[in-house]
Amino acid sequence: MSEQKKLEKIVGVKGMPDILPADAPLWELFDNTVQSVLKSYGFQQIRTPIVEPTAVFARGLGEVTDIVEKEMYSFVDAMNGDNLTLRPESTAGVVRAVLEHNLTYDGPKRLWYAGQMFRHERPQRGRYRQFHQVGAEAIGFTGPDIDAEMIVMCQRMWDDLGLQNIRLELNSIGDAEERHRHRADLIAYFEQHQDVLDADAKRRLYSNPLRILDTKNSTMQEMVNGAPKLIDYLGAESLAHFEGVQGILRHAGIPFTINPRLVRGMDYYNRTVFEWITDQLGSQGTVCGGGRYDPLVEMFGGKPTPACGFAMGVERLLDLMKASGEQFARNQCDVYLVHQGDSAQLQAFVLAERLRDAGLDVVLHCASAGSGGSFKSQMKRADASGAAYAVILGEDEVAQGIASIKALRDAEHENNQTKVAFDAVVDFVVDQIVGADEHDHSEHIHYHH
Repeated sequence: MSEQKKLEKIVGVKGMPDILPADAPLWELFDNTVQSVLKSYGFQQIRTPIVEPTAVFARGLGEVTDIVEKEMYSFVDAMNGDNLTLRPESTAGVVRAVLEHNLTYDGPKRLWYAGQMFRHERPQRGRYRQFHQVGAEAIGFTGPDIDAEMIVMCQRMWDDLGLQNIRLELNSIGDAEERHRHRADLIAYFEQHQDVLDADAKRRLYSNPLRILDTKNSTMQEMVNGAPKLIDYLGAESLAHFEGVQGILRHAGIPFTINPRLVRGMDYYNRTVFEWITDQLGSQGTVCGGGRYDPLVEMFGGKPTPACGFAMGVERLLDLMKASGEQFARNQCDVYLVHQGDSAQLQAFVLAERLRDAGLDVVLHCASAGSGGSFKSQMKRADASGAAYAVILGEDEVAQGIASIKALRDAEHENNQTKVAFDAVVDFVVDQIVGADEHDHSEHIHYHH
């Protein structure tokens, strides 16, 4: 019988990276910090499906955007023929859910979300085909105060995450009528400079000319700089709204730059638009973007409802956190339980549960392939786990009703083992760990004692 052919190894989808255990502490710190800030401003979490009807994005984002034209993962459901899409962003799905469940029937809502998004584009640093965003949507609020609150909330997140060198750019893109007048003049201006336009700009000239202002093509920069500026077309109401946002930000001590060329990629934005930008990530400088999108609810068949929101790219912000040079390692556990013998193993299970009841993270040694179960090999595992203490149970300890406790991170006592009565182990370990925590404020991640 011929030798069975070795199966080919399967690897993940390009641009959809795995998040490995070594990075988990950083993600956990980010998630906990951001969620804590969002809750402190009265935002409630909403979780929408990863898959939505394709129409949600085609209608919400606009047919002539890069996302809809080139980047969406869309497919026909083989079971029933529905046109479905993996979400490329979350605002459209949140608005769909708000309307479907009539969430604003009893007043405005502050909502936040977190999760994976999908766009088929060339993977590069901080930009993946599956990526994560955290975002907030405030639906039903009319004034400039909510726009400013969103921005102030972002600043608090950067502060709490220890991030610096993130600057705020601000603009107003006015209301529909103002944009229409500007758009007509913009198209006329670009028509006069057809010879400078690249292929992308020519394709967008009549469908989405605002996006030409956002070009990264250096040969077009001078021509684009001379284009009509939308801010010059704003009426009294739009200007008052924009001044209102700026006034609150100045009073709150949030520095900003007005960038008259700042637009957003989606069709649904109006009035305030903003981006948080860093120079520390190469060309992918925007870590968070948002603004007001009053037309969107009506575009989804609802009655006119004002709204404002933002989304931040988690991977880019994590890159910034890593670049700050701080260490975010977290121990796997507080206690590693070492045991030898059948009765010791049974007692170890009991003791592990008691320690967990006290709020400690505990790893109980279990048999594994290629690893001996000797005390020596178990103590190696205990040390590698990063645990503060090893709790050791052998047959002798069980017979005496005690456990041996060894400090793994204390150089003074690393050769000492303390024998403690079985029923006193939990109190002893908790006292040691809490006492150590009170003297060490350098930890980035605190356990739940």
